[in-house]
Amino acid sequence: MNAAPAAVATAVVFVWLGMVLAISFLETPLKFRAPGVDIPIGLGIGRIVFRALNRIEIALALFALAAIVVGRPTGSIAALTAAILIILAGQLIAVRPQLNRRTDRVLAGQHPPRSTMHLYYVGLEAAKVLTLATLGICLLVAR
Repeated sequence: MNAAPAAVATAVVFVWLGMVLAISFLETPLKFRAPGVDIPIGLGIGRIVFRALNRIEIALALFALAAIVVGRPTGSIAALTAAILIILAGQLIAVRPQLNRRTDRVLAGQHPPRSTMHLYYVGLEAAKVLTLATLGICLLVAR
């Protein structure tokens, strides 16, 4: 892969990885431990934070994809890039809308049954973290 596009893609991927780790695996669980933060307040905050994160993730994904395509990627970098895009699309298209509907019900004062969608989202976040880390390392090596 060409050095300049690989460097740009590496930076973008590691910024993306850092954001996902900070929000999904640090801020989100800690928010519910803060005094005075009940489930509806935590869900309302989470909705705003994840909406912003997902928008930034889309921008970072497009930017990384552009740099990777311009840099003529190796097969493994292309496969990891495709995997990241599939994971993100799965979260945004299949899981987040269902989580949003459940959050709407909680914020409306209802008590819907527990959902496994949250577990799917966490699983996809973990897969995304591992794939982003692997992609970032492959990009470093490819320079």
